[in-house]
Amino acid sequence: MKKSDLYKQLNVQLDLAVEAHQLLRGESGEEIPGVRMDEQQLEYAKVTIITVETDEGVTAIGKPIGHYITIDAPEIRTNNYIIHENITHVLADRLIELMELKEDASILIVGLGNWNATPDALGPQVIDKTMVTRHLFQLSPDELQGQMRKISAIAPGVLGITGIETAEIIRGLVEHVKPDLVIAIDALAAGSLERIGTSIQLADTGIHPGSGVGNRRAGITEETLGCKVIAIGLPTVVNAAVIAHDVVEGVFKEFVTSPKLYQLYKGIKPETFSQIIDDVLSPFQGNLMVTPKEIDSLIKTVAKIIAGALAISLHPGIDREDYERYLQ
Repeated sequence: MKKSDLYKQLNVQLDLAVEAHQLLRGESGEEIPGVRMDEQQLEYAKVTIITVETDEGVTAIGKPIGHYITIDAPEIRTNNYIIHENITHVLADRLIELMELKEDASILIVGLGNWNATPDALGPQVIDKTMVTRHLFQLSPDELQGQMRKISAIAPGVLGITGIETAEIIRGLVEHVKPDLVIAIDALAAGSLERIGTSIQLADTGIHPGSGVGNRRAGITEETLGCKVIAIGLPTVVNAAVIAHDVVEGVFKEFVTSPKLYQLYKGIKPETFSQIIDDVLSPFQGNLMVTPKEIDSLIKTVAKIIAGALAISLHPGIDREDYERYLQ
């Protein structure tokens, strides 16, 4: 049974382009038309770049045309400052390449999410650590000219708190502040537990808040805002239906030595699996999301890594080896 069929039945959306690519490529055994993948193995991280180049690629992978950079760093879960600093530098380098900023560029950083819900608090926590400079820029000494950029930041909350669509808030700010670039930071939903808290995705296509957990919110994109949008995301949850399917699939694969049992598994229709999982998760209508108990620690760690990478990549004058003093 194809996992992609099951995901469609369960209405599971993969936020990570690298997971969508792996799923389709693994099932077909062929390259996806209109989609290109490049990989680079570093000391503490693996960088995967998925480039959607054509409309055919958009249809196949379900992502807009653009670049999707995933930094897989399992060592984020370790309590090792040196490794976290290394990952911060890797993220900063990729941001510099993706942003292509002018010296006098103005940037608005948006921390999406609900600060009252830990798995959704990544954006607000990054904002808490971000050094903002727009209000001080005109007062900065001459020797700092060219060493810093105009940075403004906001954590606008979520519709359930404000009663206002997040995209509407951001659109109003953009009209007033007129930034050259918007950087949106948000928590994502993963297709596997191993990516929670360890896979950071960058995309130059903007973001649709809440899409991974079934919430259809208006997009924060260049088309809706009128300026370039870079999205930074980290998986913090996995759909319980995906975990249930993986467990069932793992059990059946143990029966591979028994042809009758394995053929029984291969013959089960996707609709049957979907119905069983729906029945088990029925109290939550298939929308149960799972997160680890140490998610608060992971969020704090990654928020610091992202804030550090933003400081390095946005301000030319910040010393790479001393960036932490510029975090709030």
